[in-house]
Amino acid sequence: MSIIEEVIDDILVEIINYDRATLNEAEILKGMINKKVDLGFNKIIIDLSSCTFMDSTFLGVLVNTLKKAAKTGGDLKLVGFQPAVRSMFELTRLFRVFDTYSELQTAIKSFYN
Repeated sequence: MSIIEEVIDDILVEIINYDRATLNEAEILKGMINKKVDLGFNKIIIDLSSCTFMDSTFLGVLVNTLKKAAKTGGDLKLVGFQPAVRSMFELTRLFRVFDTYSELQTAIKSFYN
């Protein structure tokens, strides 16, 4: 398992290919995203379709990434929620904070609308 990084036009797409997104995966993602943000990427999509569990450390990386992107006029969008991850976002009311999509193409198009 790994995190796959793609650039589509000027959008950074991080595909989380882990069942469980915990401290180790959070550190990997944080390092990858920080490098790209430093290079000027501020439109970011994180695809969580494979993720069935997410801990608070990983969630914190998502929140911090959203803040970094917003500071430079960008945004972070999330794609594909498994039921347990969706429940966590609903319980913490983070659906109010993040733009969420069921499909990657819809999230990409949202940056151009």
